[in-house]
Amino acid sequence: MVNRELIDALRDADAVKFGEFELSHGGTSDYYVDKYVFETDPRCLRLIASAFADRIGGEHLAGVALGAVPLVAATAVETDRPFVIVRKQAKEYGTGNRIEGTVEAGEEVVVLEDIATTGRSAIDAVEALREAGAVVERVLVVVDREDGADANLAEHDIELESLLTATELLADRDG
Repeated sequence: MVNRELIDALRDADAVKFGEFELSHGGTSDYYVDKYVFETDPRCLRLIASAFADRIGGEHLAGVALGAVPLVAATAVETDRPFVIVRKQAKEYGTGNRIEGTVEAGEEVVVLEDIATTGRSAIDAVEALREAGAVVERVLVVVDREDGADANLAEHDIELESLLTATELLADRDG
């Protein structure tokens, strides 16, 4: 179901841009969803945290560094649930952790992410959590660009759930 209020908030914050953009996986696109714009906008962040909270069960929360940290933090406050941050790689100083925060073996975890394109960063985070003993079966994203992330995640037994799809976000953009 399309969340008109969230679409309007993302557009009002100027988080959806049009032109020619290079994407992180190397492809190009005629639109770009700027996660740093919507993750630093209080209205967008509030709406996203509320929508994520509605989809969270008893799972522990995890966010992919750096992009999903504001999302998982806001959702943790909204749900009063703890969270962990999954780094792309273990840090080379201090504790050397790849996962910041506490997750127990056997604990159910849902990964929160900003944008899903190929799903690679979400898959990497899920694999790190699974290696730590967590049970991870789904990833929640703000926007699914519909560029194959759902199929890629499914290959790893991960369900992709999005608040919005690119089709929904870009539909009726003049009105």
